[in-house]
Amino acid sequence: MKRCFSILFLLFLEFSFAQDTSDSNAMEVNYFRGNVLLHAPDLAHLVSGHPEGVLLSFSKKTNGKEAWHSLYNYPDYGGYFLFQDFKNEFLGKNYAVGVHYNFYFFKRTMLFKIAQGIALSTNPYHKETNSKNSAFGSKIMGNINLALNYKKENCLGNLGFQTGFIFTHFSNGRIKSPNSGINTLNFTIGFNYNLEDKIQKVQDSVPAELHFNQPIKYNLVVRTGVNQSPIVGSGSHPFYHLSFYADKRVNKKSAIQVGTEVFLSNYNKEFIRYQSIAYPSKNIDPNTDYKRVGFFIGHELFINKISLEAQLGYYIYQPYKYDIPIYDRLGMKYYFNDKIFTGFSLKTHGFLAEAMEFVMGVRF
Repeated sequence: MKRCFSILFLLFLEFSFAQDTSDSNAMEVNYFRGNVLLHAPDLAHLVSGHPEGVLLSFSKKTNGKEAWHSLYNYPDYGGYFLFQDFKNEFLGKNYAVGVHYNFYFFKRTMLFKIAQGIALSTNPYHKETNSKNSAFGSKIMGNINLALNYKKENCLGNLGFQTGFIFTHFSNGRIKSPNSGINTLNFTIGFNYNLEDKIQKVQDSVPAELHFNQPIKYNLVVRTGVNQSPIVGSGSHPFYHLSFYADKRVNKKSAIQVGTEVFLSNYNKEFIRYQSIAYPSKNIDPNTDYKRVGFFIGHELFINKISLEAQLGYYIYQPYKYDIPIYDRLGMKYYFNDKIFTGFSLKTHGFLAEAMEFVMGVRF
């Protein structure tokens, strides 16, 4: 988890210093209220009332001095603080901080926000005092937010308003069980305020053309961290996910990925042994190979030195079939240069997280 904080710090530095200081700044304050999405039947006791919260964002508004600004229709980027009260005695309240991008559509009247960060739970699982919180197995976890808003700026001076919907997700990536995670869908309304007067967009000297020609690149990636089996109290174990894949840039924004990876998850070894002892009627061999091999396809969205990654995979080798054979991954990467990158990602089976991964890789 300390590594995740380090990556977030790098991203904040990138957001703070990568652009010219003449970029204008803005703030957003949004109130939201909605419902918990029941993605597993055993979470019904955690659905009571309507969760509500506040999302505070600080953004830099790009002005076109770099090619990627106009390529993405002059997005905003920056940091956020989120507070959410789940209106449930077992879940308590969550606080989160992280980084975000705002993308604009339809003459900048529609905003799509992508935000990812670290969260703190005030009431995580405890076997004696809070045994019914099967969603948050640890105090520290990851947070992902997606928002779609109608936004109107400068309605009254520099003050504007916005409204729409926001999806929030909290999970610790099964660093510690239990960890079913919580997803909410909320209606939101709020205000935006430009800290400087409206700036004139300028054209970068490099044309913002979408066309981009680059040969196929190959990637070696190591994803690591710790996680735990679904058995509460079974202990956290290190994992190593080793990937090799090819990617092809289809334009300046996007690359398509195809590859394979090996999952060396030590928790799975212990879980197989536990299952063989606890459920003798299932005739599980305790020496069943715990390793898995996956094949995946993916998409990577490049935004300056940052990229957003989404992958969908299938286990082509899975001797012990506890999880479904399809898995997915969402992540954020930071490129130090054209070849070396780091980042973090969340690997899940549907809505059930398996691992929060610290990423190191090389692209050649």
